[in-house]
Amino acid sequence: MHKFLPLLLVSLMGFAQADEALVARKDVQAYIKATAAAYQFSEEELVQTLSRATPKSNVLDVLDRPSTARPWYTFRVNFVNPARSLAGAKFWREHAIAIKEISERYEVEPEVIVAILGAETNYGKNTGSFHILDVLTTIAFDYPRRAEFFQKELTEFLLLAREENEDPLSFKGSYAGAMGWPQFMPSSFRQYAVDYDQNGHRDIWNHPNDAIASVAHYLKEHGWQQGKTAYTAVNINADLSEVFADKFNLHYSVGDLMQKGVVPITELDTAEKAVLFSLETEPGFTRHFLGFNNFYVITRYNKSTLYATAVLQLSESILKSYQEGDDLRPAKPTSKPAKKKW
Repeated sequence: MHKFLPLLLVSLMGFAQADEALVARKDVQAYIKATAAAYQFSEEELVQTLSRATPKSNVLDVLDRPSTARPWYTFRVNFVNPARSLAGAKFWREHAIAIKEISERYEVEPEVIVAILGAETNYGKNTGSFHILDVLTTIAFDYPRRAEFFQKELTEFLLLAREENEDPLSFKGSYAGAMGWPQFMPSSFRQYAVDYDQNGHRDIWNHPNDAIASVAHYLKEHGWQQGKTAYTAVNINADLSEVFADKFNLHYSVGDLMQKGVVPITELDTAEKAVLFSLETEPGFTRHFLGFNNFYVITRYNKSTLYATAVLQLSESILKSYQEGDDLRPAKPTSKPAKKKW
């Protein structure tokens, strides 16, 4: 991100060409008054800033599309494949000094940090091209189902821009407002983004070390336990539909789940908290797993058991490639994804 003039001055420069329809709405005026009073903005400043937002109806179209859950065997190939593993090993080697220091500081395995950056944006290659001000404003005021959440994120974004002393229109990201290499929402940025380079900006768009440290900080603050097993395969001998439905909360211990019909394949600590989830590892064939604390932590980053499993398997593949020096060898023709089924 480039340096910009202070927020208010830049807003004034764009106001002459602004579309005032949005800020004329009563709901937007109420938001402006409440936000100005709560966070020491001037109402004029907020009017001028929001007037610069361009509605993005295509974002609403994307949000309205029915979600189609993909089975694990198709989801996996997009994330856990030789190309992404090699790119992760190369990224790790290029930033080895910073990654080592950050991993030690936050007590998070380096391969997990790298894997999240690989899963989110392919190591910074796909960070999004939407203006964050545009998409947050559009969803906050034109998508009632998520209005409350996105109005809060819009406020977090305006605070973020003020804290970073940047023009709100300079920030780009995904169609839902996620930003930078780690794809942080504004609230996560304000809470967990790190200025590792100590240049006065938490630049998770252009400074890889800031992005690396920010991911590690996020995981640490959500309870990551270094060296702990994240998940393991199990069998079940009962109908556990109710337990499967609670797969994003650590409500049960391993002992509780064993009493309900979970059958461990290896010896487990019965006091350890776990979630039960399943993966369709090939058409018509499902395997069951227990996810422990670190698995749960990754689902705080992205609320998906598919995502968490992909990150963990990608991290294993990156570690192997890094240790074996695969990224140092001449490039090979594109090959098919690894055949591991789970």
